[in-house]
Amino acid sequence: MENPVDYRITTVEHLRTLMGEPHPATPRKLLRALDDLAVDFIRRAPFMVLGTADAEGNQDVSPKGGAPGFVAVEDRHTLLIPDRKGNKLLFGLQNVLANPHVGLIFMVPGTDETLRVNGAAELSVDPAILSRLSSGGSPAQLAIRVHVRECFFHCAKALIRSQLWKPESWSEKIRFSWGRYLATRSDGEGAAEKIDRMVELDYKNNL
Repeated sequence: MENPVDYRITTVEHLRTLMGEPHPATPRKLLRALDDLAVDFIRRAPFMVLGTADAEGNQDVSPKGGAPGFVAVEDRHTLLIPDRKGNKLLFGLQNVLANPHVGLIFMVPGTDETLRVNGAAELSVDPAILSRLSSGGSPAQLAIRVHVRECFFHCAKALIRSQLWKPESWSEKIRFSWGRYLATRSDGEGAAEKIDRMVELDYKNNL
């Protein structure tokens, strides 16, 4: 019996043979600190995602959002991300305690380019920082301070392909129900409706 063909890519050499080398100018975009364009982009961004991993490498990605500029630029090497009321699972925050390496992607609606930032994070409850990160009159519960080690703008191809900012390309909105999603994990008739009411109130009162 013939051995099956192994289609996995297991070496950098194989990967580079397949994908090629970057344009000589591309590495020049990799910066070690925030430049003026990056600072302006972060101050305009109402949404970002935070990637973390625990000590064993198990990964988590968490969305973060707020009014444009909700992530504060402390200086060209430091960002402050507010953490507010959530589900209390704390996956990302616990990961930061075990492994400080984080990756961020910032998005500005209507702009197809994104900003990527990699660095090391720590958690802070400095009252001055929490007050600075206030929203709706309430200070942040804690702050994630990110020490920037690398930042660069990502090209627009992914968002152009997805047509993310083109409403005419969108499918019908998914009518997501936490009640139905969790009903099979809950007990009692009417649990779905009760959960949906609880979530609706939470969205209203605990942003």
